[in-house]
Amino acid sequence: QVQLVESGGGLVQPGGSLRLSCAVSGNIFSINAMGWYRQAPGKERELVANISNSITNYATTVKGRFTISRDNAQNIVYLQMNSLKPEDTAVYYCSADVLPIAYAGLGRYLEVWGQGTLVTVSS
Repeated sequence: QVQLVESGGGLVQPGGSLRLSCAVSGNIFSINAMGWYRQAPGKERELVANISNSITNYATTVKGRFTISRDNAQNIVYLQMNSLKPEDTAVYYCSADVLPIAYAGLGRYLEVWGQGTLVTVSS
C-alpha cells in the first residue's frame, strides 16, 4: 500500500517561511509527477506547484515565493514557502502519480494523496 505523509505545517507570521515535506512510502516501482495543492476555508482545492522530470510549474499567486523540489532517492517532495501572506493560509496536500510494484507490468499509475497539513499565516 502506498502512503503519502506530509509534515512541516504550522503557524507563521506574515513574511515568514515554512518548508513542507511529503514522504512517499510503500512498494513503489516509480513515481512520475509530484505536487502540492491547497484548500482554503470555503474555497476549492487549487494547484500550488508540481514537478515532473525536473520541470516545475507554479500557480501565479506563489511564483517567486515558493519553490518545489524533490529527492528522488528518498521519494520526498518539498515545498519551500517564503514571504508568506495571510492568503496563503490553507490545508496543504501532497499528491504523487505512483506506479506500485504490483502494477508495474501494466504501467498503471495511481494518483495518491496525503492527509494534508495546515498552514496558518497570521500575526
